[in-house]
Amino acid sequence: MAKAPKMWIYSPPKKPAPKVPPNVKADIEKRAAELVTQLKLTRVQAPPAADAFQHNYLADIYTKWYRHYFYVCAKYCVPGPNALVPFFEAKLARLEYIEPNCFDLSFMRYTGEWVLLHSNLTLDDCLTSIAEEPYFE
Repeated sequence: MAKAPKMWIYSPPKKPAPKVPPNVKADIEKRAAELVTQLKLTRVQAPPAADAFQHNYLADIYTKWYRHYFYVCAKYCVPGPNALVPFFEAKLARLEYIEPNCFDLSFMRYTGEWVLLHSNLTLDDCLTSIAEEPYFE
């Protein structure tokens, strides 16, 4: 069976990602800091006792910017004498800036790909979803 010949096709350029204004970044960081302190109180765990079964535990929650994405991340500690690394980091949620007060909210799937959960949400709705929905635990 003969293969189809290779052809060039038109691929239009992607539209550029929107720039996040500095005042919007500061507002998002301030409001997300309140959420992070709330999550730390409820989800961050104390280290297990030395004689108990040692498993990974959530040690810290923090946020960071990368381009027009705002991430909520978690730091897990790996106890035990045979641990390859003392801790690892995982991204819990991603807010993609679309336009003023409009975001796409995604969560990290176990396969390492981002899954779009909600589209065109306000910042308040995004933060409420991160606090309440089980995708972000």
